[in-house]
Formats: sequence, structure tokens, C-alpha cells
Amino acid sequence: MQEPITREKNPVVVMETNHGPIEIELYWKESPKLAENFLRLVLSGFYDGLTFHRIVPDFVIQGGDPLGTGTGGPGYNLPDEPTVKKHERGAIAMARGQQGNSGSQFYICLSKERTAHLDQQNFTVFAHVIKGMDVVDKIAQVPTDARSMPQEKVVMTKVYEKTE
Repeated sequence: MQEPITREKNPVVVMETNHGPIEIELYWKESPKLAENFLRLVLSGFYDGLTFHRIVPDFVIQGGDPLGTGTGGPGYNLPDEPTVKKHERGAIAMARGQQGNSGSQFYICLSKERTAHLDQQNFTVFAHVIKGMDVVDKIAQVPTDARSMPQEKVVMTKVYEKTE
């Protein structure tokens, strides 16, 4: 069993992409298991070099799959956590194929109107963008194929915890 990661306040993660940096604040108290899982993956270097493999304009950009296809993960699944935070522009939630199997894939919401229905489907919002929504919007403009996969690679070049 791994030692729990402790933080006094919400951790901030910097996601450097080939389109610019995105800063993310994790909801440490509101979504403790999924926020800790995300931070553990960040600290291990898991996300470095992975891509955003799904882009749906006015809806979400999705990444965190080591296969880059939407079918991969870290080799384990975590149960959903009841979410107190809502899907709105800049919210970040764990993606999953079916209920109760979140692992490493996440999505960033591009609008409140198009993502509000996800609140009723038990997708856990565990973080939000605090800086770099312009970068998220730039990524959302990348042309995609019929399966919503970007036609050019959108890479998370380096993902790390920001320290004071």
C-alpha cells in the first residue's frame, strides 16, 4: 500500500503543452481520492509526453491515455467519488468508460452549457483550470477526424506540481 500524499492546501499542477502552459488547481478536500491519484501520476511522470486524444469543440478536450486512443489507463481503476463541484468552463473531471473505472484519463470542460448534463452522470470534477484557458481554447481549435481525434499531435510535454 502506498503512503498517502498530504498537502495543507490545494496543490497546483502545471501542464506544459506544445500549445502553451495550463495551470490546474486540484480539489484536495472535495475529491480527495481522485485528486491524490492525479497528483501521484503527475509526480511519477506518467503524463509527460502523453497527448490530448479527443477534442470536441464547445464540449471537452480529453487526455491522459498512454495509448493515445481513449482505451488505455494506468493499469488500475478507481471508484467514482461523489462530486460537489459542477461541470462548467475550466472544470476538470475523470473520464471513464463505465461507472466506477476512472484511472488516468481526464477531460477539461470548454463550456458550462454543453457539459452540465455530466453532473447527473457521476463524473467526478476533481480540479479546475486557474490559468491558461486561452491555451485550452487553442487546443480545442485543432482540426479533428470523424472520431474527434486531433489531426496533429497535442502533447503534454511536461506535467509537474508547482511549488512556491
